[in-house]
Amino acid sequence: MERTILHCDLNNFFASVEIALNPNLKGIPMAVAGDPSKRHGIILAKNELAKAAGVKTAETVWQARAKCPNLTLVIPHHDKYHEYSKKVFAIYERFTDLIEPFGIDECWLDVTGCLHDFDNNPKKFADFLRQTVEEELDLTISVGVSFNKVFAKLGSDYKKPNATTLISRETGKKIVFPLPVDNLLFVGKKSKEVLTKLGINTIGELAHYNVDILEHHLGKLGRTIYEYANGRDPSPVQHKDHYEPPKSVGNGRTFEKDITTEEEVRREIYSLCDEVGYRLRKHKLYANCIHVALKTPDFKVKSKQHAIENSTCSTLEIAEHAYNIIHEIWHSPSPIRNITITAANLVDDVAKNVQASFLYDITNHLKKEKLDNAMDIIRKKYDLNTLTFGEK
Repeated sequence: MERTILHCDLNNFFASVEIALNPNLKGIPMAVAGDPSKRHGIILAKNELAKAAGVKTAETVWQARAKCPNLTLVIPHHDKYHEYSKKVFAIYERFTDLIEPFGIDECWLDVTGCLHDFDNNPKKFADFLRQTVEEELDLTISVGVSFNKVFAKLGSDYKKPNATTLISRETGKKIVFPLPVDNLLFVGKKSKEVLTKLGINTIGELAHYNVDILEHHLGKLGRTIYEYANGRDPSPVQHKDHYEPPKSVGNGRTFEKDITTEEEVRREIYSLCDEVGYRLRKHKLYANCIHVALKTPDFKVKSKQHAIENSTCSTLEIAEHAYNIIHEIWHSPSPIRNITITAANLVDDVAKNVQASFLYDITNHLKKEKLDNAMDIIRKKYDLNTLTFGEK
């Protein structure tokens, strides 16, 4: 049986939630922006009126206001975005349990088995779903309908906002082939540059290119995007309860004021690693690599990573590694605007990765792990920020 896959994308999600919460924002150009006083002054989302005025996501507030002087800005309310996301997904769950999230505001649905109440008409079902979300939550979605996940994603991007686009086997080439090649899933900035040098600018040109040459230049990705361009994507939509462990766990912070001293750096590292370690333990994962990146006031990024011999999820051990790494790329009193610490090369079984040696103090490691677990119990009972590490 031919599958029917939907890709549902909430339109201007953060901005739309703010408007749903405050109807006074309806009918005026508005955007959600980080707090400029805390140096997060960039546009996170905008409504259609702001978009029409040229406002773009990720540009600075002053750039946005230069284009749209009457732009109304609101600070983000991430707890509300998660709340509304859950409400939307609950609507999807009325019809299918094959729901694969693609971020907080997008997901794929496999609705192959639930079209009988809609005359087996997938567009009719998609339109009903859009209407339901709008009536119940005052939010709109754009829906792509197709026979696989890749073409369904192209469909939801094809026409916005609040639209349904059907890409069937019969109409697929007509709709898909003229589209820019970077509209295709997994064609990012670097791969687009490679494709452009090869004279490939559209999905149709990619679909007709020599796959061996693509593989030579892009490795496995070359064959993957070639198959996608030709409408071949057999990957299933995962069940709503499917768990995919993270490939890395990171935490970053932009400081209200540049930090310049050893004491400030140490304090911020332990604070950042506290969250990284907590999330690793929550997922029962251990890191084999620590990556540290810092940003200077002129937005230059310095970064370095170290593989670590013994896998860890200990906050103190991660912080010690991070502290050592940062001193290879920074010296006081050079100012730092932002620090990001990432735990990578994650594994779920530390026993396979701890190397017993005279140089590794397993007793000390277990003491740190016991301390972390005790703190986690208190956090779960009260609040994540109730307890944290102090300065050494």
